[in-house]
Amino acid sequence: MRSPTPTHAFARKLRRGLSLPETLIWTRIRGRGPGRPAYRRQHPIHPYILDFYCAAARLCVEIDGQGHGFGDRPARDERRDAFLRSRGIEVVRIPAASALDDPEAVAGWMLEMARERLGSRPRAPSV
Repeated sequence: MRSPTPTHAFARKLRRGLSLPETLIWTRIRGRGPGRPAYRRQHPIHPYILDFYCAAARLCVEIDGQGHGFGDRPARDERRDAFLRSRGIEVVRIPAASALDDPEAVAGWMLEMARERLGSRPRAPSV
């Protein structure tokens, strides 16, 4: 077994210290079951850590606090999004205030968006 990269180790640390908006969303989307897309929290995709990632739908959902609008952060976010898009991952950014105001609606929207992406992907022919 290989040792974890620094990105993996940092992701593990972040999972233990989710922000309040991330916690509110995670408690609503964390279950698994038939017809329910599975999300991972603080998922590393080198060199980045995604807030929420649905691997089957190749969907990343970022919960952005106020800091994402200042300084060099917008340019950093754009580079990150371009990196992920180049790997076929759709990135959606949700303001943290929205997650705080109505976490049920945000979580429901995240699950529905993943379902839509899964439904629109070409399926392998059945044998």
